[in-house]
Amino acid sequence: MKRKSSVSSMFKCGICAHRKPFSNAFAIKGCNHWYCSDCIRQYVTLKIQDNIPRIYCPVSDCGGRLEPEHCRSILPSKMFGRWGDALLEAVIPDCDKFYCPSKNCSALLVKGHDFKDIVKSECPVCHKLFCAKCKVPWHSRIKCGEFQNLYKDEREREDIMFMQLAKEEGWIPCSKCKFYVERIDGCSSMICRCGYGFCYDCGAHRIPGNSCDNCDEMNYDIECAVSDNSYFELPDDAVKTRNCKH
Repeated sequence: MKRKSSVSSMFKCGICAHRKPFSNAFAIKGCNHWYCSDCIRQYVTLKIQDNIPRIYCPVSDCGGRLEPEHCRSILPSKMFGRWGDALLEAVIPDCDKFYCPSKNCSALLVKGHDFKDIVKSECPVCHKLFCAKCKVPWHSRIKCGEFQNLYKDEREREDIMFMQLAKEEGWIPCSKCKFYVERIDGCSSMICRCGYGFCYDCGAHRIPGNSCDNCDEMNYDIECAVSDNSYFELPDDAVKTRNCKH
C-alpha cells in the first residue's frame, strides 16, 4: 500500500517529461495545465531575459497566464523585481520613455509635460547629470547644437575636452576629414594632410590661388606652401607675393 501511494503522488512534467513529486507541481492560472516548479522558473526567466513581460501558458493558444505574484514563491527576488519593472515599462508609451544615458545605470525615466523645455537634468537613480535634449551624459562647455553636429566617435568626454581646447586655441577641423589644423601665419587658404583645400575662416571648400566664394575674400595671397614644402601650380600671369606657412 505504501508503494502504491508513492507512485500516485508523482506526475509527469509536460516540459521536461520527468516524473516529479506533486509537491513540486506548479499550476498555471486560468487553465488546467501544470508543470514542475523548476521548468516554470526557467520558462519565466527566459521570457523576461527576452524582454517579454506578459507570459502565458507554454501550451499554444491556451488562455492560462503567469503573473509575478503567483510565481513569487519559485522565483529569485532579483528576477521577480526585474519582471515587475518590465511590466511597468510595457504600459508606458514609447514616446514617453527615456533611459538614463549613463553606461552603468540605464534606469527607465518617464518624460513629463515640460520635458521639451529641460536641458540639464539629474538621474534620480544614479544622480549623474545628463542632457535631456541630446539624451547623453552632460556635455559641459559645449552647446547642444555643437554636440549634435559631432560624429558619434567624437562624443566622448575626452573628445569634447579636446574640442573645447581647439576652440580656445583657434584650431579648426578640415571640412572633409575633420583632422584639426592650426594656422601659424599667412592667408586663410589651407591644405589639409588629406589634400583637401578649405578656407580657415569659414571652412568652405577653397581651391588654392582662388578667393573664398563664401567669404568673398578679394585680397588673398597667391602662393601657399603645404607642410611638405610642395607648391601648387600658379597661373602664368599671377603675381607672387609671399609664402604662407600653414
